[in-house]
Amino acid sequence: MEPPINLCSTRIPQPKTRMNIPLAQYKALLFQYLKPQGRKVALLSVLLVSSTGLQIVNPQILRHFIDAARGDAAAASLTAAALLFIGISLVQQGLSVWARYASEQVAWAATNTLREALAMHCLRLDMSFHNAHTPGELIERIDGDVASLANFFSQFVIRILGNLLLLAGILIALYLEDWRVGAAVTGYAVLAVTAFILIRNIAVPYWKEARQAGAELFGFLEEHLSGTEDIRASGAVAYTMNRLYRFAGQRLRKERKAGLMGILMRVLNVGFRVLGLVVALTAGYLLFREGTLTIGAVFLIVYYTNLLFWPLEQLTRQMEDLQKASAAIVRIDELYNTQTRIQEGGKKALAPGALPVVFRNVSFGYNVDDLVLEDVSFALAPGKVLGLLGRTGSGKTTVTRLLFRLYDPGAGAIRLGGRDIRETDLSGLRQSVGMVTQNVQLFRASVRDNLTFFSRRIPDERILQVIEQMGLDAWVRALPEGLDTQLESGGKGLSAGEAQLLTFARVFLKDPGLVILDEASSRLDKATEHRIEQAVDRLMAGRTGIVIAHRLETVHRADEIMILEDGRIREYGVRTELASDPESRFYGLLQTGLQEVLT
Repeated sequence: MEPPINLCSTRIPQPKTRMNIPLAQYKALLFQYLKPQGRKVALLSVLLVSSTGLQIVNPQILRHFIDAARGDAAAASLTAAALLFIGISLVQQGLSVWARYASEQVAWAATNTLREALAMHCLRLDMSFHNAHTPGELIERIDGDVASLANFFSQFVIRILGNLLLLAGILIALYLEDWRVGAAVTGYAVLAVTAFILIRNIAVPYWKEARQAGAELFGFLEEHLSGTEDIRASGAVAYTMNRLYRFAGQRLRKERKAGLMGILMRVLNVGFRVLGLVVALTAGYLLFREGTLTIGAVFLIVYYTNLLFWPLEQLTRQMEDLQKASAAIVRIDELYNTQTRIQEGGKKALAPGALPVVFRNVSFGYNVDDLVLEDVSFALAPGKVLGLLGRTGSGKTTVTRLLFRLYDPGAGAIRLGGRDIRETDLSGLRQSVGMVTQNVQLFRASVRDNLTFFSRRIPDERILQVIEQMGLDAWVRALPEGLDTQLESGGKGLSAGEAQLLTFARVFLKDPGLVILDEASSRLDKATEHRIEQAVDRLMAGRTGIVIAHRLETVHRADEIMILEDGRIREYGVRTELASDPESRFYGLLQTGLQEVLT
């Protein structure tokens, strides 16, 4: 699927300034997301034209009925005209309902495509973006802002275009009656539409601020609802509720301002409605008095002018929706214009099997002025295991994030499998690196999907083979639907050991050349920990490994040890040599107890 177009190529103005989005951008947006639905859009166009045509034809029947009744026409002729009027009205209403249904289908298909494109774009952004935006805020921006565009896609087509057609048809009919009436009503319509266009962007900055306030409220709710247990335990419920009132109050104030600005459009409509009635009644009276028009024709003028209020009123309401859509378009464009710092480097794939790891003078900081790693260099041969030690904040986790290319180093280079990771296919790189942490992330999906990350390329035979290797075969056989059994989000219903073994099986199925373990067994009982250790031995066989260690038991399988302090390598060497050297830092840790010193 192609990414969404750049909706706003010019610099986006600050809030509370006039936002003038060119109509060409609305057109481009509609074209991109409606083009794949060409047949549905064509059907919708036919329905709109047909419904509009019938609305213009029906008053002509009423005109004929009135003039015929004043001329003592036969009852049968009047009855036929009445039945024809009712029949056309019913058909017109049926076409309107059908058109509305078709427009909603078009709108939801278009907005779902846009949601998919935005969600994919956010998933491709680097971690610095996600650290700055809460999941709740992104949900509101991807779903809430796009939902505002659902009305834009459907209502714009069915009301803006449909009512413009109706407006044009009414004016043509009035010109056919008398050119003077047509000219007077045309002047009125042009004046009204011009006024609407001139003020259409007044409320856009206010709706943009209202949408942002909503996103902040949803971000706050997501963050604090997920931390309910800690909030209650720390006695912060009152403080949290106070902040909730502040966010909700801010959203209310912003939306109230935006709503008040939107009222201006409706007030304008009322004024022009009165003006239209004055024009119609004056023109009809003058022409009837001079004998140019019949009473039926005068009724037709008044009817058409009154009917003209409908498209103008709908245009007014649609302008309000268009203002909301404009704000959503600006925010969506801001999101889409956010570029990831992690760019696809190339198409070079990593070779299968154990991968060598090389850090060469690597420096990195989440903030420019605060380095987490500074001039780190080491080389890990394929098939070897590195024990990575250090206090909290020393940079251990940062090393693993750089290997996944969740971030790029500020200086230096990282090579994996003999290639700079910035020149390696990004998806292939992450497929070649597997990681098991203390925190198990399971999804509300089947056992199969949790193990394969929703891939259908891995056969069940392979999945069952890995499950048996992990010692989970008895557990799977006991499940009511086997691999199709649905798991709860977060792994509810599973023991800690079963959930951890599932993550090992997940890494096994990836078959990576590099495995990273972040103290995966530190929270388990001894019996379960023994099963995990067996799984680790199987997982490490024939692969390069990095073990982030907090306890003595974890480093026994390491071939090499590296100790980080304040982002620098304090010590690096062969484990057995360091363990036997009384002068080494590692020797001292072994004597004093690793967990006590490093936590």
